[in-house]
Amino acid sequence: MSEPTSPVFRAAGAADIPAIVALVESAYRGDSGRRGWTTESDLLDGRRTDAQAVGELVSRPRSCVLLAERDGRLIASAHVERQGESGYFGMFAVDPDRQGGGLGKAVLAEAERIAREQWQCRAMRMTVIEQRAELIAWYERRGYRRSGEYQPFPYGDERFGIPRRDDLRFEVLVKDLVGQPA
Repeated sequence: MSEPTSPVFRAAGAADIPAIVALVESAYRGDSGRRGWTTESDLLDGRRTDAQAVGELVSRPRSCVLLAERDGRLIASAHVERQGESGYFGMFAVDPDRQGGGLGKAVLAEAERIAREQWQCRAMRMTVIEQRAELIAWYERRGYRRSGEYQPFPYGDERFGIPRRDDLRFEVLVKDLVGQPA
């Protein structure tokens, strides 16, 4: 679906935490997540995040929870953090009813702009559950490459969800930001 106007971007504050949690949960878990293509419902049960975790990200130094709004309504969010010379991109969520129309590309581009222009990061990194082949392919089409680096899934920590299988792990994707258009 194509949206008529560009989203308005801003950094989240404490008052935005409940809306961010609701958006992230709707994009990744349960029946609402199945409306979009980013759902993890076949891989994980339980919660994707909570108010405490989002609050920690909102208040963390060298960190920004980026919000995309249209007509005052939250439609997408992502966490961007400076980690040395790289930015880290995570907790990316787009309203399931608005997926597939270019909104995700716009949010990713804005996050990359923040990392490149405000923090002078040389690269953007992220972790994606390796079983999410269609999501990895989406990032590859946007210039990310598979690094060959993996991180273990935090089994036993229900803050990250309750795994429905025992072979989950994260793959690190990287994009060079040097020489990218401003």
